[in-house]
Amino acid sequence: MTYQAIDRYPSEHAGPKVVVVTLTTAHRTRPERLSATAETTKPRLWPGLLAAALAMAASWGAHRVWPGLPMLTVAVALGILAANVRALPAATVPGLGFAGKRLMRAGVVLLGLKLALGDIVGLGFAPVAMVIAVVVLTFFGTRWLGRRIGLPGDQPLLIATGFSICGASAVAAMNGVSDSDEEDVATSVALVTLCGSLAIVALPLLRAPLGLDAVRYGGWVGASVHDVGQVVAAGGVAGPVALHIAVVVKLMRVLLLAPIVVGTGYALRRRAARAGDTGAAGARRPALMPLFVVGFLAMVAVRSTGLLPVSVLEVAGTAQDLLLAAALFGLGSMVDLSRLVRTGWRALLLGLASWVLIAGAAYGGVLLTM
Repeated sequence: MTYQAIDRYPSEHAGPKVVVVTLTTAHRTRPERLSATAETTKPRLWPGLLAAALAMAASWGAHRVWPGLPMLTVAVALGILAANVRALPAATVPGLGFAGKRLMRAGVVLLGLKLALGDIVGLGFAPVAMVIAVVVLTFFGTRWLGRRIGLPGDQPLLIATGFSICGASAVAAMNGVSDSDEEDVATSVALVTLCGSLAIVALPLLRAPLGLDAVRYGGWVGASVHDVGQVVAAGGVAGPVALHIAVVVKLMRVLLLAPIVVGTGYALRRRAARAGDTGAAGARRPALMPLFVVGFLAMVAVRSTGLLPVSVLEVAGTAQDLLLAAALFGLGSMVDLSRLVRTGWRALLLGLASWVLIAGAAYGGVLLTM
């Protein structure tokens, strides 16, 4: 280190004297001490992953006992509950963050194995066009409404994606290109899970008053309910025909995840490029197509060949459910309910409005096309 001492009383023939004193201290740090320091500063993932694994097992057990209770809904609820009763120690934070991002992306890739293009073609032109119209209307309508009510950050984008396509997994997929704040992601996941859970109860009760037969009811559920598990729970109460239609229509919406994410990524890249042209420092250029979206499309292509045996698809489906359950527990653990109640009324308003929008658009669509 270097010290400077200035003589403030100059002689008559000289200016201020500057005396520079340099002190050098040298010491050796033992290699084992360096490695120990590096090890202690590196975040440990295993506590959080262990917590996610326990929650995943609990969610699976609850679904086995009560089949009408979607496993992923239970996982999110457990995450929110554990976070808000302060049951998660600080050591679990890195691992839960890893689960909420990395494990979610792996689950989205495996989600592609649920979708065969032949099933989509079998719907016919009119239902496919209806599903596309409902998704587009909900996505852009929710984003527009979110901006109108002044919702901050990426919440309008994330909520629009979750409600229009496939719930929490779609929120996480969009986060792959938007790189949103964790609080925005957690709030969006909480809202889409809340409204999807309400739909499990509300839609079966509305079937008779709305005069929907099994086919139209299945189409309505598939076109308006968010998560695949929630679709199964809501559609299964009306019998196998309604359940089959609901799942196929729902998977058609899942297929639209890729173009929505890629299109948003392209728009964000253009925005970042314009910001760079105007001199903004550190302009971010999001990925046009994240690798996990490529993996999702690859799995759709593999499933569409019809070459995979049923046993492989069943194992992959179980693995996907487990990965998504662990990931959703991680995302749920980021939700602060007290903060959401104090400051999140606009997000709640947007979520409810988006739910009404997609349910209304889907109902009109099935009456016209099915």
